[in-house]
Amino acid sequence: MEGSSADGVLAPLPGRCAFYVAKKKRYCKMIVGSGKNFCGEHANAGEESEKKRIPCPLDPKHTVFEDNLAKHLKKCNSKEKPKPIYYVKDINAGSASEDETIEEITIAERSKEELDELIVKLKTALTGLNTKLVENTLSHSALYEPLNDPKNGDSAFKHLKQQASILGNMEVLELLSPNRCYIEFGAGKGKLSHWIHIALKAAENVNFLLVERSSTRFKVDGKHKNAGSTFDRLQVDIQHLDLRNVPLLREKGLPVIGVGKHLCGAATDLALRCLFEHSCFDEDDEPPTKRVKLHQNEGACDDIKPVPSTEGRETGKKLIVSGLAIALCCHHRCDWRHYVGKEFFRQKGLGPEEFAAFQRMSSWATCGMRKFGSKITEKPSEHKRDEEEEHEMSEEALPDTLNGLMSVEDREQIGRLCKRLIDHGRLYYLQQKGFKTSLKYYTSRDVSLENVLLTAIPTAN
Repeated sequence: MEGSSADGVLAPLPGRCAFYVAKKKRYCKMIVGSGKNFCGEHANAGEESEKKRIPCPLDPKHTVFEDNLAKHLKKCNSKEKPKPIYYVKDINAGSASEDETIEEITIAERSKEELDELIVKLKTALTGLNTKLVENTLSHSALYEPLNDPKNGDSAFKHLKQQASILGNMEVLELLSPNRCYIEFGAGKGKLSHWIHIALKAAENVNFLLVERSSTRFKVDGKHKNAGSTFDRLQVDIQHLDLRNVPLLREKGLPVIGVGKHLCGAATDLALRCLFEHSCFDEDDEPPTKRVKLHQNEGACDDIKPVPSTEGRETGKKLIVSGLAIALCCHHRCDWRHYVGKEFFRQKGLGPEEFAAFQRMSSWATCGMRKFGSKITEKPSEHKRDEEEEHEMSEEALPDTLNGLMSVEDREQIGRLCKRLIDHGRLYYLQQKGFKTSLKYYTSRDVSLENVLLTAIPTAN
């Protein structure tokens, strides 16, 4: 047990470091050497070490003995690792031309007249487009048991309801099929793939590719090592992922289906570019055996026209995309460079300046969850993923200067319209690739403030 010191601060555990970590409001819990009061990390705090410790140049969050720096750098966990064969820097980033450079102007810096002008442009651009989405909250039998398990807390229950509805919508669109490779972008722990696997446990030749840029704890991949399906995890940013060089896709040669739950901001655009803009396999690498027959008027590699198929195929000329289902999230984190709907915006007489404004204004869509002068008292659950925390926490960041310009309700409505305009650019992009698209509310706002599901299936011949 930890004891209390004279000033009321908990004392260090026996045999543990005596350094008080102010940020954590407790003593360091590292084990110390015999006769020592401090661990190696905090040896400088006392006078028991003659050697000096310095911040690691690769990651200043930890320190190292100065005379041991060269040896440490060779094995430091923060050392940049060799790039995998599917890493191609900025392959999905989009154009970075100078004429698209945007001057950053916050909403708080704009006058009422400027905001009114932007709102007029927004509503004009949306004229003739469907901004009233259909509610399509579904479920799936694969999640029946966990949804009725009283041991699940409120947070877990909300996640399960979202996953069940995503699967339900995919089932209606016939996106739960054998002979497929499911690519989960922003996979996190991989739970969406987990439930798709459960739903397809009787299907043959189903594989999963989980894409996540950060190291993730408590992954569910291990539950499926002997399940008959292949679960491959790629630790790489979607921005740098070249699917043509992923061994699983080259070996299996299966049509792919892209999925994602709360794919944050620009990550959605990066995922779409990843699927559609670099999908021509190098013919010199693989023999063109038994290729899938595409449309008769087959265009260039950038003009992909996927063909729906229920049959598997051998490695062929193109990566075939059989559909996608992505729960959208955090439009305020979109980026003009990555955005796939630039052509759509330009057709509406809009450009990067308007996009930057609408992207910022999209955060207003969640401001209706609080009233003027109120404060958000509920802290985000530690079990939520970062992107889910962010769209709720963003309410606090709304500039107070807007309080005198429009009501919370009006702000929320404008924020939703900004989201819909950005999403319609994505729909336009997918339609140009030969897809039938839809946007639907897949769950209620009390389950998730970000409750829109983007789906796409190949247009029938």
